[in-house]
Amino acid sequence: MREILLSVVISVIAYLLGCFSTGITLSRAKGVDIRTKGSKNTGASNVLRVLGLKSGVITFLGDFFKAAIACLIGRWLLPGTVFGVENFGTMLAGLFAIIGHNWPVFYGFKGGKGVACSAAVVFIVNPLWGILAILIAVAVIAVTRFISLGSMLLLGSYMVFMCIANWGKWFTCLFTVVLFALCVWRHRANIQRLLNGTENKIGQKAK
Repeated sequence: MREILLSVVISVIAYLLGCFSTGITLSRAKGVDIRTKGSKNTGASNVLRVLGLKSGVITFLGDFFKAAIACLIGRWLLPGTVFGVENFGTMLAGLFAIIGHNWPVFYGFKGGKGVACSAAVVFIVNPLWGILAILIAVAVIAVTRFISLGSMLLLGSYMVFMCIANWGKWFTCLFTVVLFALCVWRHRANIQRLLNGTENKIGQKAK
């Protein structure tokens, strides 16, 4: 019963942390509503295109650290193995932080795509595979200049690494599949633009 109650507490705390929007807060301070500009997304990619590099980096870091804090709270409240699952508290918190970022209750459930949050989650859950997946994403973005493609490959490669390394641990594998599925779902419009050859690259200003 204690573990169940703590799981609920972790989920609520992580979701609310995820709901804090760095992009909206920063853009409002500059007299802009990021939800009406560019792709109308509140994440770092749209902030980068609309408000510039500095604002984009700040947004990424803000979203990264809110998810990292959520994961650390989850690990603190439910450390070790819970319900037979290693890192259960960390993974639970990370998932709900991403959900909060993507669908924030304070902003009409219209948020970002969860990439910065996901980067924090994959790193904290498993630093080795997290860093490798992040490096792959950075390399892809550097070569192609498509943030969306690198973002999806970040979660896709992490899913592959984790499933191979944790084969037989169904919850851990399912966790990575869900993270990848959420990323792909939030990038479905980007996927269509990539297929059509109309996807924006880094350096292109949003209209």
